[in-house]
Amino acid sequence: MDKFSAMQAFVRVVEAGTFTKAADSMGMPKPTVTRLIQTLEQSLDTKLLNRTTRKVTVTADGAAYYERAGRLLGDMEELEASMSRAKASPRGRLKVDIPASLGMAVVIPALPDFYARYPDIQLELGVSDRPVDIIAENVDCVIRGGEITDQSLVARRIGEFYLMSCASPAYLKRHGVPEHPRDLEHGHKLIRYVSQRDGKLYTLTVHKDGEAVEIEGQHQLAVNDSNAGVAAALAGLGILYTLTFLVQHHISSGALEPLFAGWCTEAKPIHVVYPPNRHLSNKVRVFVDWVAELFAKHDLIQRKSTLPAP
Repeated sequence: MDKFSAMQAFVRVVEAGTFTKAADSMGMPKPTVTRLIQTLEQSLDTKLLNRTTRKVTVTADGAAYYERAGRLLGDMEELEASMSRAKASPRGRLKVDIPASLGMAVVIPALPDFYARYPDIQLELGVSDRPVDIIAENVDCVIRGGEITDQSLVARRIGEFYLMSCASPAYLKRHGVPEHPRDLEHGHKLIRYVSQRDGKLYTLTVHKDGEAVEIEGQHQLAVNDSNAGVAAALAGLGILYTLTFLVQHHISSGALEPLFAGWCTEAKPIHVVYPPNRHLSNKVRVFVDWVAELFAKHDLIQRKSTLPAP
């Protein structure tokens, strides 16, 4: 048995979900793929896949084998790339996970530039705020905001961000314009954020001229997604603290109004993170460098506010 081909076929079947799709993607007849998987299972003396007439699912042993096989195939791809012209022109699949806010507002709109530079990289982009297990989910790298608590991972700081406050004109007409962050404690509604990890409400502190105010206030709505928070602010549901780059165009259009000139939160770092035991391949390296360059020149990353201090 060509174990390498069998391993490739198994990984493709798991990822495609069917033998037919896997065979098409590999340019093989379906019976050949089926035979490779059967021979692989016989050599391992274990069942890797559950097959029905409608779908294919992975057994527990199959899931463990898929994780290791994916890494081995990735390492093989990187080895071949390092020995060929692909080093000058990186190629292959790159699995990346990024927060929804950064993905939708910053990274995805800039991807035409990335593909113009690296047309042979196939990017698999996870866009969500859920915690990702880099090792278990075989992710090449993730972009995360805030401090990195897992010290077993390698983290490169590529930028920082701030939060700013804003509200819709309709909300401010109904409730008045607060002049100081402490005014949020009375007569105003906040749109709060709740952690997807533990379900707790986020708290934040704003600073100006040595004065610090912790923002809590009353809320009728809490969301676990930054884009949902912006939608709620546009609907006039309350005062929102959010990322500057998410609301700049709404402020420019007049749909939202910035509040509290000169007040800002502490800078939060943005890191790109990858496993310490994984060789930083050329395709990962060029993506990391590209993102760092993108964030460094982005007008609304590393800016404290869209509203200057008086």
